[in-house]
Amino acid sequence: MMPVRGRLDLRCAYGAPWRIDQGPGEANEIPYHAVVGGSALLEDPAGGRPLRLETGDILLLPGNPRHVMHDGSTARPKPARNRRELNLVISENAGRGERLDLLCGHFAITPPHDRLLRSYLPPRLVVHAGARTVQRDTGAQLAGLVALMRSESADDHLGGRAMLNALSTAMFALVLRLASETEDAPRGILALAGHARLAPAVAALFNEPARGWSLPELARLCNMSRATLARQFQEKLGWSPSDLLTDIRMSRAANELRRSSISTGAVAEMVGYQSEAAFQRAFKSHMGITPAQWRKAAQEPAILADLGLAKAAETQNPDGAKRNPG
Repeated sequence: MMPVRGRLDLRCAYGAPWRIDQGPGEANEIPYHAVVGGSALLEDPAGGRPLRLETGDILLLPGNPRHVMHDGSTARPKPARNRRELNLVISENAGRGERLDLLCGHFAITPPHDRLLRSYLPPRLVVHAGARTVQRDTGAQLAGLVALMRSESADDHLGGRAMLNALSTAMFALVLRLASETEDAPRGILALAGHARLAPAVAALFNEPARGWSLPELARLCNMSRATLARQFQEKLGWSPSDLLTDIRMSRAANELRRSSISTGAVAEMVGYQSEAAFQRAFKSHMGITPAQWRKAAQEPAILADLGLAKAAETQNPDGAKRNPG
């Protein structure tokens, strides 16, 4: 529903003292860093205590901020030099001591899904690949994938670029899966996905977004009261089932509008609106542009960034939907 493409941009091999100052990237990008050797300190932009990243840690920055990482010393960092190989850029310095081995890349999300997905994720997300916890299966999968990326980036074989980017894309899914399986999953879609009792309602909303789901119907699927379901969604996600349903409908609609062979009215019916006019109003309120403008922009990707596509914060139960929960 939300197309994501991963790309490994460079591999850093630094000895102390070193410093990385990056970002922000393109508007639709989520940067990532995978520590495959050594350790690093990530500065807190608010001035708090730096976050220490160890070997095996994978950092995602859905907020796409400017971010600074360093070795923890106050010495002037050794200048880094980039060396381009067949499949990758290697960044190195002449530092000594413990060496950092870091894979740096980003995930590109197709607009307008980028801002929607970012609103469901924490500004900063860290998981540990291969952690000895109850999530060992996913952690082991992720550790194996990162090990393959490390090997592929070192060997520089033909086809390596395609391999590294495909593995980066798979890493995005595994990182989110691992984060959702932890007991302290951050508030948002990850906490919701990891809540077993809410799974039937979440699956129903994603599988049948055109249906006029009511809160009592969703509550019955989860064997809980309407009030409990509403409270759990608010605690885990921060929004109501109605909000999630609207986001799913608009994401599906945005994808369908890319197809010139299907009418706007047919798209409206497909995502649960009884009239094209009601759908037009809801789409404009949610996305900031009309379905016709979005359809035109989808044929010219270069202008998408100029349209200010974003979820309207005030969107609640758009007029004309068949029946939203609550």
